[in-house]
Amino acid sequence: MAQKGFNPFEMAQKQFDKVADLLDLDQPTRDLLRQPMREYHFSIPVRMDDGSVRIFRGFRCQHNDARGPCKGGIRFHPQETIDTVRALSMWMTWKTAVVDIPLGGGKGGVICDPHDLSPREQERLCRGYIRAIAHDVGPLRDVPAPDVMTNPQHMLWMLDEFETIHGAKYPGFITGKPVGLGGSLGRTEATGYGLIYTVREALTEMGLKIAQTTASVQGFGNVAQYAIQLYTKLGGKVIAVACWDQADQTSYTYKKKTGVNLEELLAITDRFGTIDKAKAEALGYERLPGEAWIEQDVDILLPCALENQINAETVQKIKPRVKLIAEGANGPTTLEADEVIQKRGIFVIPDFLANAGGVTCSYFEQVQCNMNYFWTKEEVLQKLDEKMTAAFKAVSELARNRKLYMRDAAYVISVSRVANACKERGWV
Repeated sequence: MAQKGFNPFEMAQKQFDKVADLLDLDQPTRDLLRQPMREYHFSIPVRMDDGSVRIFRGFRCQHNDARGPCKGGIRFHPQETIDTVRALSMWMTWKTAVVDIPLGGGKGGVICDPHDLSPREQERLCRGYIRAIAHDVGPLRDVPAPDVMTNPQHMLWMLDEFETIHGAKYPGFITGKPVGLGGSLGRTEATGYGLIYTVREALTEMGLKIAQTTASVQGFGNVAQYAIQLYTKLGGKVIAVACWDQADQTSYTYKKKTGVNLEELLAITDRFGTIDKAKAEALGYERLPGEAWIEQDVDILLPCALENQINAETVQKIKPRVKLIAEGANGPTTLEADEVIQKRGIFVIPDFLANAGGVTCSYFEQVQCNMNYFWTKEEVLQKLDEKMTAAFKAVSELARNRKLYMRDAAYVISVSRVANACKERGWV
C-alpha cells in the first residue's frame, strides 16, 4: 500500500508542473490541466443481505475531454480516496494522448472491500453507482472500465443499469465486458502484453536480447500475470514475484533462481491473488519479505502493483545490474526516486506509456461495439502491438533528440497534444 501521508494527486500535479515548464505553457492552460474539469462525490445506499442498509461513498473524476469522451476504470478499494481518483483521471488523460487514441481521462472509485460483500450486494452497489451518475456518463461523455477489484461481471451489471435507465442498448458505454456480451478478445491480456511490447522495443534499442535478461516483478494480478507469460514466452526469465497475502495482510516475495513457473504459481493462487506459502516453498520457492522484489540482482524491474513503491528510500536498494524499469502500475515511482534513477542512467518506460495497453484495447472494444462487428484475438493483439510500438518509438525518439528523461518525453508528447486540443477548441 501507499505510505501514509503520500498524496498521488500532488505527485501527478508536480509531474505536470515540471512538463508545463519544459513546454512553457501559458497560465490558463496550466490552470485548466492541473485540475479535473468535473468531479462527482455521491452516496450509494445498498440494502444488504441481512436487510440492513449501508451507505457507500462513490467518486467519479472527469479530468479532461478535449480529445474525446473521458475514459477510465472504477476501483473498489477500502482505502480509496478522492485524491487517488483525481491523480488516476489525470494520468488517464496523458495515457490516452500518448498512444494517440481519441479519448480523454476519467476515473471512478468506491470506498468498499468487495471481499466482504456477497455477489448480490456487489450487484446492488454496481447498480447504485450507475444510478448516481447515469446522466453524467455515457458512450459519448465518459466510458468506465474495470480497475482494482472490479471485473467483467461488475461492468455488465453497470451496463445493464445504464441501459435500463436510458431505455436503449448502449454496448459502447462500458468496456471490459465479458466476451460474447460486447467484450473484446485480447482485453484480458492487453495491459500485461502491452507492457512487454514496450520492454521488447526498449531492449532492442539497448542492444540486448530478451532471452539473455532476467526480471523481478511486483504484483501477481492481471497485469503481472500476462506480463510474465509473454516475457517468458519471448525467452526472458522472471526470478522473483512479490504479491499480497490476504490472510497475513502483508506481502511476500517468492524467489526461484531457476525461474518462476507461471502455471505452477497460478495453480496455488486463490481468488484474492494470494499464493499458498507452504505449497510455494514445497515447489522450491524461497519466501522473502514483500519489499525484497526491488533488491534482486536482475536486468529488469517490473512494478505491477501499487503507487509509491519506488521512493526515496527503496530506490537505494536497486542493484547496479538493473538496466530497465517498466512501470506496469500507475504512479509506482516518486519524483525523488526519479532523480536517482535518472542519475544512474536506468532506462524507464513510464507508467502511462508502459501500461497503456489496457486503455488501448478498451478503445478497440468500444470501436467494435459501436460498429457491431468483432475482431479475432490475433487481430486485436496485432493492432495493440502496432499502437504500443509506435507510441514507444515516438517517446524514445523525442527523449534521444531532446536529451530528455523518458518520463518527461512521454509527458511532453501527451501534454502538448491535450493542450493543443484545448487551444483549438477555444477553451484557453
